[in-house]
Amino acid sequence: MLTLDRRFRAALALSPAALLSCNAFATNGYFAAGYGVKAEGTAGVGIAFPQDTLAIAVNPAGLVDVPDSFDAGVDIFRPVRSVTIVQASQASSYDGNGTKYFYIPALGYVHHFSAQLAAGIALYGNGGLNTDYSSNPFARFGASGAAGVDLAQLFLSPAVSYALDRHNEFGLAVNLAYQRFKAKGIGIFGNFSQDPTAVSDQGYDSSYGVGVRLGYTWHFNERFSAGVTWQSRTSMSRFTNYQGLFADQGSFDIPSNYGVGLSYKPIAAWTIAVDWLEIRYSEVAAVGNPVNSLFSGVPLGASDGPGFGWRNVSVVKVGTALQVNERWTVRAGYSDNRQPIPASQTFFNILAPGVVEPHATVGLTWKASRTDEISLSYLHAFEHTVNGEGSIPTALGGGEANLSLKEDSVGISWSHRL
Repeated sequence: MLTLDRRFRAALALSPAALLSCNAFATNGYFAAGYGVKAEGTAGVGIAFPQDTLAIAVNPAGLVDVPDSFDAGVDIFRPVRSVTIVQASQASSYDGNGTKYFYIPALGYVHHFSAQLAAGIALYGNGGLNTDYSSNPFARFGASGAAGVDLAQLFLSPAVSYALDRHNEFGLAVNLAYQRFKAKGIGIFGNFSQDPTAVSDQGYDSSYGVGVRLGYTWHFNERFSAGVTWQSRTSMSRFTNYQGLFADQGSFDIPSNYGVGLSYKPIAAWTIAVDWLEIRYSEVAAVGNPVNSLFSGVPLGASDGPGFGWRNVSVVKVGTALQVNERWTVRAGYSDNRQPIPASQTFFNILAPGVVEPHATVGLTWKASRTDEISLSYLHAFEHTVNGEGSIPTALGGGEANLSLKEDSVGISWSHRL
């Protein structure tokens, strides 16, 4: 136990360094599709189907069903993002893949004080986005240099889970949030900002905040379970270096989300699970406010000012896991959502083209010994394009910005049972 605790503390100490390489798009807007390699193999389902200690990130009530263990994993993530700008019947395409691969870590630990009470902690990337255009899509409007943005969000979440009886379980996680951001090559938008010096090329800025996640799981019987989860809006400190870009003088809170899940075991070795999740991007002005007001006199950075115009995202996930024998478990899943960017908002979202919708996953676990498991997952988010409709304002010559994105991710994790 002491050796493992030291390993976990060492991993936490390295977490800022790990964050340096974990900025990327996720598949549900900028939120991750799933947390933990086992859940990722089943399209991220987990509200009523905890598979490891990363259950903390989805529904902490399920932590009491996870044996004392430690998990460490990493995802190798490759988003392929591009934009086509059409003006006066002439089209130009731009590749936003200057940075191709991203490495997203996850750690988790749980300890039972009794059969009814468990506590744990998880460290994971909540989400993020990145574009890196060596050829600047905004150059025709007066911008210069390479363009792009880089956002990463990291959660450190201590949690507790309590089983009231064999049917009812409750959980609470406190989300200690860290995020960092930088933008480059978009100085042209300083012409539309209340603080032109805090829009672009200010290096990385960091932000901190605290939120909570509550969860409940109901076990109707040995085969059927249901769960609910709710995460509060996480109030974050401002990005002061970019107070001229984000609404409310650099405010960039993490939106709330909530969901329900069901799981069913046709036989003891086979589980089928379904989750529905709602992510409320529109409640954060910097993310949800439409950019249209920018060109009618409301400057960037203003109170309740222009944002990226993202709408709320509803996600449906279906996953299954089958224990083939004592050593092998196989997984598969499928998820779909309505991507968050309306056709009228694609111009500003050249920086953040998070438009993928359906994705499919597979995974497996090999039990190497009584105490150790190795798990793998693979995710493919199918290419999706959003064609702009009146997206480039007439003040910049009119036209359309068409956004495309597809993604692949491979995850590997090690689980050690205590």
